[in-house]
Amino acid sequence: MSTITKVDLPRHVEPVDEILPLGQMIVYGFQHVLVMYAGAIAVPLIIGKAVGFTDSQIILLISTDLFICGCGTILQSIGIGKWIGSRLPIVQGCTFAALIPLGLIGQQYGIGGISGAVIVAGIFTLICAPWISKLVRFFPKVVMGTIVTLIGLSILPVAGGWIGGGDAQAATFGNLESLVMACFTLVVILTLYTFSTGMLKNLAVLLGIIIGTLIDFFQGKLSIGSLDEVGWLTFPKIMRFATPEFHFVPAVLLSMVMIVVMVETMSSMMAMGEIVGRTADKNVLKRGLYATGAATLVAGVFNMFPYSAFAQNVGLVSMTGIRSRFIVGVAGCILIVMGMFPVLAALVVAVPKPVLGGAGIVMFGMVAVAGIRTLGLVDYRNNNNGMVVALTLSIGLMPVLVPQLFHNLPPEIAMFLHSGITIGTAVAIISNLALNGGDRKKDPACAHCEPGEIDNSTTAARSAAIRTVRVWLLVRRAREERAAHNKL
Repeated sequence: MSTITKVDLPRHVEPVDEILPLGQMIVYGFQHVLVMYAGAIAVPLIIGKAVGFTDSQIILLISTDLFICGCGTILQSIGIGKWIGSRLPIVQGCTFAALIPLGLIGQQYGIGGISGAVIVAGIFTLICAPWISKLVRFFPKVVMGTIVTLIGLSILPVAGGWIGGGDAQAATFGNLESLVMACFTLVVILTLYTFSTGMLKNLAVLLGIIIGTLIDFFQGKLSIGSLDEVGWLTFPKIMRFATPEFHFVPAVLLSMVMIVVMVETMSSMMAMGEIVGRTADKNVLKRGLYATGAATLVAGVFNMFPYSAFAQNVGLVSMTGIRSRFIVGVAGCILIVMGMFPVLAALVVAVPKPVLGGAGIVMFGMVAVAGIRTLGLVDYRNNNNGMVVALTLSIGLMPVLVPQLFHNLPPEIAMFLHSGITIGTAVAIISNLALNGGDRKKDPACAHCEPGEIDNSTTAARSAAIRTVRVWLLVRRAREERAAHNKL
């Protein structure tokens, strides 16, 4: 009697779960780090200056930020059990959406007030994740595109301050040397971005900063003396800079901002799901928001800031076609190691402000471009989407264009209104529901459609008429050809 030998066939592994050779994962992971590095350090660099930190403190702040970026990235891409992490190749870093509110809170309450608000915002995210993941339909492309565009435009003044030299009160602010250095950096970045390809194109901003800094170094102006105060190796410490302080207004303000962060993160997860072939359903979105909330909560304990998914790394995965989430996990490990060596953060702090300003024009401008691209996918026919965009941008930019507009209001109210991102988010959601909300109810078949995606009778009738004319012309041509053939 013959025996049947059982053969174990190789199990199919989806590209998103593929584990490549270690050398390849390190190279590809480092590429992810280089793409997000400039954006990741921008928020702690700006907020550190806003709260009056010394250079040595900012070095430690950036090092801690990189460390938590790595932990948050591993949490998001690898996950913990079945509860936390989207298990998509998502990189997490400090979000630009909270930049203006963090600056306002820091100026009034200091780093302790920021930390308390971040902790509350992290808890708020963890509590709201199951519900927010089900409310994607309330944040259609017109809302998200306008909010992201507003974020990019609102933080451009920061780049302008860097171009002038960093201190608007200084007598040398905006001198010719600073303007020339910023322009030189911008030209270098544009040249690399225009005439290079592949990884070099993606690293244009970082290389522009490096080249501009080297020019400053050869002129004898670069100094990294602050490194002596922090040492060459350090580890993050809980509450290194201040004990968290909990105030009602900052906590509510930052929690409102986290709604934007959650929607932004969900958008990145859905886009990444399309790229890697793994649908980001409500369970994936919920786990991803849990990872964002956990990273933000832990960040508050370390005196850091809110975290979200980085959209530029989504674009990198789309461009390279390398979809493994374990590569992003390796990128998280690299970020953790980088966070333990303050010399890397010291080099960032030493970068001349005009050089950062020239790069900031591109970095912050590209945030606005991401929003404009989304708005380009919106249908503006036979709906009120154009008005939603107009109201959101106009009202949201008021605090940026006229900073003194709400100067005479009580401080608690003024803190909300001074943040154009907070105002714009509220206006975008409310105006979309008020102006476009009725369109969904008119057509039960489109209960899940976005405004502008609903079919209309005029367009349908016109299409039917065109098809009828084409059929009639084809029939007429066939009859004429048949008649000519019969004559022959």
